[in-house]
Amino acid sequence: MKIYTKTGDKGQTSLIGGTRVPKYHLRIETYGTVDELNAYIGLIMCQEIDAHHQKMLKEIQDRLFTVGASLAADPEKSKMKIPDLHEEDILLLESEMDVMNEVLPALKHFVLPGGNSVVSYCHIARCVCRRAERLSVELAENSFVDERVTIYLNRLSDYLFVLARKLTMDYQVEENIWIPRV
Repeated sequence: MKIYTKTGDKGQTSLIGGTRVPKYHLRIETYGTVDELNAYIGLIMCQEIDAHHQKMLKEIQDRLFTVGASLAADPEKSKMKIPDLHEEDILLLESEMDVMNEVLPALKHFVLPGGNSVVSYCHIARCVCRRAERLSVELAENSFVDERVTIYLNRLSDYLFVLARKLTMDYQVEENIWIPRV
């Protein structure tokens, strides 16, 4: 199978269902941002982190492919069966955050990104996730987007923030807090 098809050479691409849209279409921008997020999750997963976190990140990558497929489908024309996100996917993120928060110190300040590379990667992924969420909310104003997509992205950005804090603790790095000047 060839990777290149030349069908996008004039700035158009196809949604699942066959609809041709410009490559700058909001739906393309949204699932492209989810793809970017997935790449950052892969980068975090490749770092020297706990096996449990690696396994969880692999699960998240799988869910992000589900999100991407959902966003890449033309809601009016696609007949392809797309995997669904489930309430359990959202609950898993919440329960993982609850477990990590049990051992983390109380959050008393805003946290600045940084501390070490892996923590910084988590913060970059969190920011990309927030952008994907904003784009999915915008897309949902004019086209169908499964509400679980937006909820999952919202919860995932929270998870990535908590993971950054947990990895800060695991690496015994001082948390980079913001202390505003008065």
